[in-house]
Amino acid sequence: MDLNKVSLIGNLANDPESKEIASGQKVAYFNLATNYVWKDAKTNDKKNRVDFHKIVAWGPMSDIISTYLKKGSKIYMEGRLQNRSWEDKEKNKKYSTEVLLSDLIMLGGRSKKEVKGDETAQQGMDLEEIQLDN
Repeated sequence: MDLNKVSLIGNLANDPESKEIASGQKVAYFNLATNYVWKDAKTNDKKNRVDFHKIVAWGPMSDIISTYLKKGSKIYMEGRLQNRSWEDKEKNKKYSTEVLLSDLIMLGGRSKKEVKGDETAQQGMDLEEIQLDN
């Protein structure tokens, strides 16, 4: 049995962007910042690292993201890793690793809202149709 599952808690590093691709399918994407804190073994100093993850959401989930999330929003999310490649206008091969969003809980603000993704939304979609900011 195989498993491809990602769980992240972090803050949106930018406002979500959304598009409707040629097939009529809606997609939203953003970067999620996560922090990792540790103590340096030699100096005992506290260290901090920020990682940025490319997040992609399809279908109804993209509408929710575009409506309710903005830069700085804190979320818990689950999804799966996906690697893709394409050629740019100069015929250079480009690669990207993204997290395809399936579940989302908004953590900031007065009310918390859980949203289940439409896992069939991305079925059969050719991700090379869209150019996500890389």
